[in-house]
Amino acid sequence: MHVLASPFWAGGLGLVAGGVGLAVPVQAGLARSGLVIEGSVALAVLLTLHGKFVMEAPSRRAGSWWLVAVQAWLTYVPLAVFGPAWTPVCGLLVGALLVVAARIRSVVLVVLALSCGPVLLAAPQSWQVEPAWAVVSPLVGVVEFALLSLLTRVRRLAGARTDVMRQAVALERRRFTRDLHDLVGHRLTVLTLKAQLIQRLVAEGDEKARQEVTETLELLRTLSADVRAVAHGRPRTSSLAAELSSARALLESARVRCQIKVSCRDLRPDVEEALTHALREGVTNVLRHAEAGQCWIQLMERDNLVRLSIRNDGVRPPRRPGDAGHGLLNLAERVSALGGWLEASTSRGGEFAFSVYAPRV
Repeated sequence: MHVLASPFWAGGLGLVAGGVGLAVPVQAGLARSGLVIEGSVALAVLLTLHGKFVMEAPSRRAGSWWLVAVQAWLTYVPLAVFGPAWTPVCGLLVGALLVVAARIRSVVLVVLALSCGPVLLAAPQSWQVEPAWAVVSPLVGVVEFALLSLLTRVRRLAGARTDVMRQAVALERRRFTRDLHDLVGHRLTVLTLKAQLIQRLVAEGDEKARQEVTETLELLRTLSADVRAVAHGRPRTSSLAAELSSARALLESARVRCQIKVSCRDLRPDVEEALTHALREGVTNVLRHAEAGQCWIQLMERDNLVRLSIRNDGVRPPRRPGDAGHGLLNLAERVSALGGWLEASTSRGGEFAFSVYAPRV
């Protein structure tokens, strides 16, 4: 029931019903004139050509002029043979000409289309026509044109809806990938580091191993919550202050001396969230891609612009040229959405500098 109630099916059934509605009086007139076979063949050819034209109309094609020309020929020439019985088919020509007129935006062609039937009233007496059908044929053509326009719009709207759905799916897939990398990737890096630290402490018989095991279990619980949040599309709010404290503890547990300087407070929630992700990405890069012994983290504000910078030594040889990694690309998307940007550079002395800029207001 839902399919049959759609505008596309309603328009298609309307066109079929219109064709049948015109064929019935034509066949009845041909039966009275005794030319059923010849008229039926001519009518079948005309309806086939018109159906081909109608099938082209919703696909944004202007329609083939030769189809319209042949329709015009099959509309008027058989009148001399079949007489008044052939008059109703003028409505088909009206509809075809209105479609072409709409494509090329021609007012002259509209006038010509609407006169296809009434012009037969001025035909010679030897041309016997049905006056009622000659007058009604423009209305038949207008109805057909309206149905064709409905089909065209329905097809375009369906295509637009499909494009919107595809874009929504692509954006959701991108969001899922970005959140999975930014949240879960960082946690997994920390877990790996914690496991290595516990292994070393156990081997050294250090009592601090118990504390590290507790922190690791807590981190696993946080990771589980992050995975559920990403899977269900729920945002995970973060505290920049807490992440700074966690970054210091994490770096120092990896035997990286960490210096943190903060000179701005009370940031907007969206700015704080983006900077928190930036801090995680920066710390993850220090642990993954460097053999750092020193790390400097600075959060400052100047001219309504907040800058988070992370600098570390011990940079390893560069990876493949142009390989920025997914983390920096994801972070660039987050920051650009706020009107900010990021910068990253490596000095000859083996130091990597990573800075994120975001407007405060």
